[in-house]
Amino acid sequence: MPQCVTAMPRGRCCYRGSAKDMNLKHIFLSILSFGVAGLLLIMYFHVWIEEQPVVLRYKIQQDQTTKVWIGPTEMQEKSVEAKADRVKGPSPRTGPGTGTEPGPARDGTSLRKQRKVGSLLLKRFLQPAPLGPRSERTLAVDEDHERRRLHVAEFCRKYQVSRPRGSLNRLVSRVYVEDRHKLLYCEVPKAGCSNWKRVLMVLNGLASSPYNISHQFVHYGTHLRHLDSYSLHKSYQLLGSFTKVLFVRDPMERLVSAFRDKFEHPNVYYHPVFGKAILRKYRANASAEALGTGAGVTFGEFVHYLLDPQKPVGMDIHWEPISRLCSPCLIDYDFIGKFEDLEKDANYFLKLIGAPVDLQFPSFKDQHSSDERTTPLVVKHYLLQVPPLQRQQLYNFYYLDYLMFNYSKPRF
Repeated sequence: MPQCVTAMPRGRCCYRGSAKDMNLKHIFLSILSFGVAGLLLIMYFHVWIEEQPVVLRYKIQQDQTTKVWIGPTEMQEKSVEAKADRVKGPSPRTGPGTGTEPGPARDGTSLRKQRKVGSLLLKRFLQPAPLGPRSERTLAVDEDHERRRLHVAEFCRKYQVSRPRGSLNRLVSRVYVEDRHKLLYCEVPKAGCSNWKRVLMVLNGLASSPYNISHQFVHYGTHLRHLDSYSLHKSYQLLGSFTKVLFVRDPMERLVSAFRDKFEHPNVYYHPVFGKAILRKYRANASAEALGTGAGVTFGEFVHYLLDPQKPVGMDIHWEPISRLCSPCLIDYDFIGKFEDLEKDANYFLKLIGAPVDLQFPSFKDQHSSDERTTPLVVKHYLLQVPPLQRQQLYNFYYLDYLMFNYSKPRF
């Protein structure tokens, strides 16, 4: 029994042992609470960083160096005159809006030190590591295709600070595996992916010709394996030994093509899921019929949805940037083809990997074959339906794809 050390009113007393035990209990609970809070904070930031890739790019404009941090929902800019490196004085800073705010005076030495420290921190904590070793197979591609691949690699090396190491399965969920020819293909919707999956089925012995495979069989079958269906160890092995191929498309052409396909034709998924949510939020006085079916979304309403940081419904792979879909700064693709030269690039690649000589990439349109193809002229018609500010914001949204794959900014 603990000894009573202090007399208290009404015959009660204070026990030394009890007080000590109580203090230890309070200390333990406090430490436990701080530990749980810290763990939750770490988990939150881990998820946040994985979901929000940070990009650092430099843009030289006459005598200014602009540092731009881009996230999926907003773009923040800070402009500092290059002369500030040498002369102490006020520096203009540009925020997300159009106005400018005067910044504090800083000397060149201080600026250089801050930039150096910031760069070291970024490299230490955010610099991505390639997923697996460099492919053991080296394609003997021509000069143009090798230059394209090197452009992406150089861009990533200089400017891209992508998401850190996260879930490999999540990063490669769009990658298909074809075992016979040791091929990994990253699916980019609206960039020839339907016919590419037909070709993969032929290469894998699942069909004799890409011309007799239906749309339903291509998109709703389970005949082709995704890379995330393999174990983590096996996925790394395949990334290091299989040939990796990616086909890209001009971002605005891809966007308009996706809108025409999903919203200008009857669709049992995109109208009720996306259409209803878009009309409910962005169309004033929408009719009950429109809200009931989700049909009739205009391109302007669709752009409002795409640029909205608080989207009523999430992103979709048909208009998500390729830089996020296929992680080209983490996966070292051996061959990068372009939709603009789809048949030429695809047939050249099939020859490189030793595909059957009679296998040619199909040229037919997968759906809505009677519709006019989405050409630059068609894209211009759609983009002119939205104000210039939104056209610029669309370019900002797909900025990485434009620079990474060397596409020119639209001039309208």
